[in-house]
Amino acid sequence: MRRKRKEVNIQDFYALNFGAIWHYFKSETLAFWMICVYLFLEYVRPQSIYPALDFLPWTQIAVLGALAGCFLDKSVRWVSSSINVWLILFFIAILFSSFFAYWPEVSYGQLQNFYTWFIIYFLVINIVNTEKRFFIFLCIFFLASFKLSLSLSITWAKRGFSFTDWGLKGPPGFFENSGELAIQMLVFWPLAWAFAAHLKPYIKSVKYYTIMLMPITAIMVILGASSRGAQLALVVQLIALNYRSIFKPKVIVSCVIIFSVLWVVLPQEQKDRFQVAGDDRTSQQRLLYWENGIKMIQEYPVLGVGYFNYAPYYEVFYPEDMLYEKAQLPHNIFIQVGTDAGLFGLLVYFSLMLVAFRKASKLDHVSVSENHFGHKISTGFNLCLLGFVVAGQFVTVGYYPFFWIHIALLVSMTNILSKRRYP
Repeated sequence: MRRKRKEVNIQDFYALNFGAIWHYFKSETLAFWMICVYLFLEYVRPQSIYPALDFLPWTQIAVLGALAGCFLDKSVRWVSSSINVWLILFFIAILFSSFFAYWPEVSYGQLQNFYTWFIIYFLVINIVNTEKRFFIFLCIFFLASFKLSLSLSITWAKRGFSFTDWGLKGPPGFFENSGELAIQMLVFWPLAWAFAAHLKPYIKSVKYYTIMLMPITAIMVILGASSRGAQLALVVQLIALNYRSIFKPKVIVSCVIIFSVLWVVLPQEQKDRFQVAGDDRTSQQRLLYWENGIKMIQEYPVLGVGYFNYAPYYEVFYPEDMLYEKAQLPHNIFIQVGTDAGLFGLLVYFSLMLVAFRKASKLDHVSVSENHFGHKISTGFNLCLLGFVVAGQFVTVGYYPFFWIHIALLVSMTNILSKRRYP
């Protein structure tokens, strides 16, 4: 007589029973496998680290596999969300801006920088539709980020926590530059911290302290990456995390100790960079980028100068304000979106952020059991968004994965909790 296959309980996931998790993963559908493979390939980039593997467009294959798998997966149902509407409006703004751009051919050549995330967002929210799927998907996000944070924090420690002009660099791709790498750590550590807090009652001390290495090493990378904007964002995140009790004596003392330790660990050269902020050539060029970017929005308020037209437009019309050989993007997410898609696009982008903030805030008040995974993990979402927004005032990362993966995870979690309340 054949034995009945044992059902994998969510408690096995919380206890990090890797055998049970793997057993469940093997029983999943093609759509879920492929979206997980995509996340791994996009964040770990083995095809970039090992050129011998780069003989096929692996990420595109994974996306197509996930899309095909959706038609075979009976559990995949359309997920409705107000964020969907705002995201579609933003895509429309980009398409119109590209058509009416100063140089449309430049815009058309860059459309994949956004429509890729548009597709990924809808794949994630519709495929990652159960608590177990979300847990696995989030763990892949954590492991990919932890691989970066652990290896780079060790690298920084080996060189005696010293300063270098390039900071810390990730693998080729979205996180190669130290500034973008630091932002990934800003959106990683709050979720990892909340994840560890939830699992603590279910796991042994060794596993708990291992998981706590995720937020710790992420913060180390932020300090070692030499990105002033990211380090400022980290301070804002830590203050926001403790804002309810910030004036309690114990909290004040703890904050003073933490910030003192962070300041001591920070290399002297990095401290010097804060002292010359606004006066060095990098800062002066960014101020010019912002000033002239605002002028572009004022001159072309409806749809901007065109999607990704900022740099060529700047070189043609503001050559006297170029302190470097070539013009770069504006080093500010709001000026980037404003010049790309005008005030209409900027309004939609702001609305996306506002709706995401409100949805994350509501997650904390959903009437579910305290031991539900979403109750803890939701506390990290707005810290991630806050870190992205603050750091995004100094770098051009509007079409990097940070915000788009953030809202995909948020909508996915909201959908899962909604089904739990109204099955």
